[in-house]
Amino acid sequence: MAETSVAPTIRREIDDSICVLTFDRPESGANIFDAAALSDLDQQLDFIEGEDSLEGVVILSAKKSIFIAGADLKTLLHQAQTGEMRAFIAEGQRIFNRLAALKIPTCAAIHGACAGGGYEITLACDWRIASDDPTTRIGLPETTLGLIPAWGGCTRLPRLIGAEKAAEVILKGKLYSAQEAKQLRLIDEIVSRDQLFDAARKKIREGKRKLEGGAPATPGPRELAHPKPSGNLAPARALEIIRKNLPLDQSLAAELDTIAELGGTDATQNLIRNFFLAEKYKRGSSKQMPEKITHAAVIGAGIMGSGIAQWLSSRGVSVILRDVGTEELTRGLASIEKTYADAVKRGIMTDEKAKEGRARIVASSAPIEMRDVQVVIEAASEKLEIKEEIFRDLAQKAPHAAMLATNTSALPISDLAAETKTPERVVGLHFFNPVSRMKLVEVVVGTETSDATIARALGFVRQIAKLPVIVRDSPGFLVNRVLFPYLLEAAELFENGVSGQEIDDALLQWGVPMGPLRLIDEIGVDITVDIANTLEKAYGKRDRAPKILHEMQSAKMLGRKSGGGFYRYEGKSQTPNSEIEKWRGRLVAGVADPGRSVAAPSPEPGSATPATTRNYLADRLMPLMANESARCLEENVVASPEDADYGMILGTGFPAWRGGPLRFAENFGIKKLVEEMEKLARTNEKYTPCELLRKHAQEETKFYEN
Repeated sequence: MAETSVAPTIRREIDDSICVLTFDRPESGANIFDAAALSDLDQQLDFIEGEDSLEGVVILSAKKSIFIAGADLKTLLHQAQTGEMRAFIAEGQRIFNRLAALKIPTCAAIHGACAGGGYEITLACDWRIASDDPTTRIGLPETTLGLIPAWGGCTRLPRLIGAEKAAEVILKGKLYSAQEAKQLRLIDEIVSRDQLFDAARKKIREGKRKLEGGAPATPGPRELAHPKPSGNLAPARALEIIRKNLPLDQSLAAELDTIAELGGTDATQNLIRNFFLAEKYKRGSSKQMPEKITHAAVIGAGIMGSGIAQWLSSRGVSVILRDVGTEELTRGLASIEKTYADAVKRGIMTDEKAKEGRARIVASSAPIEMRDVQVVIEAASEKLEIKEEIFRDLAQKAPHAAMLATNTSALPISDLAAETKTPERVVGLHFFNPVSRMKLVEVVVGTETSDATIARALGFVRQIAKLPVIVRDSPGFLVNRVLFPYLLEAAELFENGVSGQEIDDALLQWGVPMGPLRLIDEIGVDITVDIANTLEKAYGKRDRAPKILHEMQSAKMLGRKSGGGFYRYEGKSQTPNSEIEKWRGRLVAGVADPGRSVAAPSPEPGSATPATTRNYLADRLMPLMANESARCLEENVVASPEDADYGMILGTGFPAWRGGPLRFAENFGIKKLVEEMEKLARTNEKYTPCELLRKHAQEETKFYEN
C-alpha cells in the first residue's frame, strides 16, 4: 500500500485504486466520534469525491478490540446539558449522508466493538464484513442510554433488515456476536481478522448496493410491539420513527428532532451519567494488578451461601462449601445445580462450562483443611452469636487466608473482627439475592480493616465480575439502611388502610422493578422484622417495624417462602392475601385511621388507581430514601453521592433513569423536597429532613456539580 495522508484520527492509503480509511485515534485504545473525528472524515470524503481514479472505499480500525465505539458520550452529555446536541448530530448526519451518496462502492471491515455511531457509519456503507473474533460485538445500544440511533440507525436499518427486526435490535439495545449479527443480517459476511481486507475488496467488486439507503423500509407487522412504559422514553420514540416509514430525508429529520428533545430530559442525562459510573466501578482507581483469587471457602449453604459458591465457581474459583449438616448441604447443592441448569437453558453458558463450574465445588459438613484458601466468606444465619462463633473458629482453621469476609446484611463487621487475632484481614462482602443476577457487592470496612484488605476485596469483587461500592461499617450499611424506612412506611400505610395494590402499583408506575409490599414478601417478613429491629436500635422510630409485620410473623405468614404474606402465591400467580385483612381491621379499629387521613382517596374496587393517588403515594415514600441516602453521605457511610446513588440503583433496582435517590432529590428540587418533608414531619417525625438536606435547601446548592 502507498500511504498518501495521515489525519489525526484517520489514516488514508490507496491500494490498487481502493481507498482504505483506517480509524486510529492517537493515544487511545478506542475509536470514538467526536467533533474532530467527524471533521477528519469530512476531509477524507472531500478527497474521495475529487479522485476519479478510485474504485471503492474500505473502512477499517487499527485498534485491537474496538472498531468504533460510537459517539463520544462525554461530548453528548455536555451538549445535552447546554443544548448543543442538535448541531453535533446534524453534522454527523450530513457527513454520513455524504458517505452513503458516494458513487463508488463502500465496505466496512469490522473487527472489535462496533456500537452506536460505529455501526451507523457501516449502515452508510454498501457492505459490512466482520471478523469472527470474540471481541467483535455489533449493535445499537443508544436506547439504553435514553437516546436513539440518530445518525441514520432508525432510518437505514429498517431498510436493510425490515421494520420488525430493526425494532427488536434498536429497542433491546443489545450488542451481538458476529454470528448473531449475521443471522439478523446486520452484516453480510464473517471471516477471520487476517482476511478482512481481502474479503472487503471482493465485496467492492460486487458494486453499489441498489436497495441500501434508498428503498422504503421492508414492512413488518402494522402494529409492532410497544415497549413497556418507562421514564426512559427513547425506545418508544425510536419505534415511532420506525413505524412511520418516512422517506429518507424526513426520517433523518425525525431522528434529529427526537434525539435533541430526549437529550434535554433528566432521564437521558441520568442514564448517560450511569454509563460512566458503571465504567468507574468496573475499573477502579488502583494502578496495581490485584492478587488473583483461585481458592475460596464459603461457610453456610443456605440461599446466599450456595448462591455465592455457585457464582465463584462459575468464575473459575475453586470453592469449599461448608455447613453443619448433610441436609443443608444437599439443599444448597440442589440450588447450585438449578442455577447452572437455568444458565444453560437461557444460553448464558454452555453445558460444558456448567460442568466445569460444578466440578470446582467441594461440599463438606466435616472440617476440611483450608491451607490453600485465600478468602473465606461466611454466609451463615443472620445471628450475631452464630457468626461470632464461626469467626473464632476461622481464626484457628484458616490462619493463612488473606481475607476473612462476612456476607452479613446488617450486623457490625467490627464485632466479628474482634473475635479474631487479625482484625485487619476482616471485611464485609455483602452480596445481594439472587447472587447470579445482582451485580452489587457492598465492601464493608470495619474499624480495623487494613488498606491491603480493602484493596484485595475490591480486586476480588471485580475479578468475579461484580461491582463494588465501599461502605463504612454501620447498621444496615448503605442499601438496607436506605431501603428500610421506605419498606416499613409502605407496610404502615397498608396497616392504616391503603390497599396493597394501590401502594405497589403506584411505585411500579414510578419506576421501581417491584412494589415495596411485594419486596417484603420476597425478602421474608421474618427477615424484614429482624433487620428492622437491628436498625431501630441504631436509628430509632424511622426503622420501627409496624404491628402488622409482627402479626404476620407470629402467624407464619412470611411471604413467598411460606406461600403467603401481603400476597398469596400459587405457582407463578399472586393475589392479595385476604387472611391479613382481619389484623388490619383490628389494628386500626378505634383510632383516627391515620392512613386515610393522609392518603389520597382510594379508587372503587376493580378500577384503575387514579394518577393523584399514585403520585401521592410515590411522593410520600421516595423522600424517605432520599433523606436516608443524604444521612449516609453526611455520616461518611459512603464517600460520595455517586456511591449512594449507584449502590441503590444496583442493589435495589432504583430506576436508573432517575439517577438514584440523591440525583432524584436534585431533579425534584431539594428545596421543594425539604418543604414537603417538613409538612409531613409535623405529624410524623420520620420525615424530619437531615441536616445535609436542609443545608442544600437553604444555600440552594446540590450534591453534584453537574
